Amino acid sequence: MRKGILFFLAAGVITLMGATTVFAASKPNGNVQELVNAYLADARKNDPSVKGFSAEDGKKFFNQKRVHSIKKVEMSCVNCHTTNPMQPGKTPVGKVIEPLAPSANKERFTDTKKIEKWFKRNCEGVLQRECTPKEKGDFITYLFSL
Repeated sequence: MRKGILFFLAAGVITLMGATTVFAASKPNGNVQELVNAYLADARKNDPSVKGFSAEDGKKFFNQKRVHSIKKVEMSCVNCHTTNPMQPGKTPVGKVIEPLAPSANKERFTDTKKIEKWFKRNCEGVLQRECTPKEKGDFITYLFSL
């Protein structure tokens, strides 16, 4: 086997420079995979010990509750997206949000501009900061594992 980047997608497994990510239900398209690869490169710049992304860490991130410093309310992704990303959610004003999991919503995670737009908006709204590349990669890995 050659060293470097190896993509083995037929079985839903991606190996990138020794890091393995499993996408059980579906896999990202080429543009989204490039974005995930960029997140991995950025995450490794910030922390060279990062080996890859974790669906388990992504699930923890998705469910983690935080107290918003201004609104003084508990916030998390599940406030709007429910605890099951394969089900529709609702905004605080009642607008339906289509499922986050790509296996339940084929339009989800197909457009890199939309991915970045919603990470920026939702991370700032919930975390009061931008998400790190590691958080983004773990989150996407989790959603593609469903």
